[in-house]
Amino acid sequence: MAEVHEQVEAELENIERVLAELPANDLLSKLSSLEIAGVAALIHNFYNGIENILKLIVISSGKTLPDSPSWHRDLVTIATENNIISESTAKELRRYLAFRHFFSHSYSFELDKKRISNLVKDIRVIFDRFRYDINKALEKI
Repeated sequence: MAEVHEQVEAELENIERVLAELPANDLLSKLSSLEIAGVAALIHNFYNGIENILKLIVISSGKTLPDSPSWHRDLVTIATENNIISESTAKELRRYLAFRHFFSHSYSFELDKKRISNLVKDIRVIFDRFRYDINKALEKI
């Protein structure tokens, strides 16, 4: 199980690198459409890292990964039901999941600076809660 811990730690470090690239929230209003698209890609990367960690822990816990069109949502549900993350963390992550879906299926000119700003503003707190939950889950593995 040391391998799972190492993989999770590598993903956490990657997410930290993504967060370090995000601009300060007060600068977002000054960014061009192209720069906003870059910030949106970083938020998307953040959530991809979250999913990578959840998949690692779900598999290492002996659970089956969801295999449905709604597997992204189902993964968060499975992680919550198996006490990998708390319900409050899951609730916050669902905002980023919804954004991931929007980002993957939209055009960059449809990005809303206010929505991006709200996600950036909260991202560090959400990540810290997620990390806390994950570290507790890893203690059980």
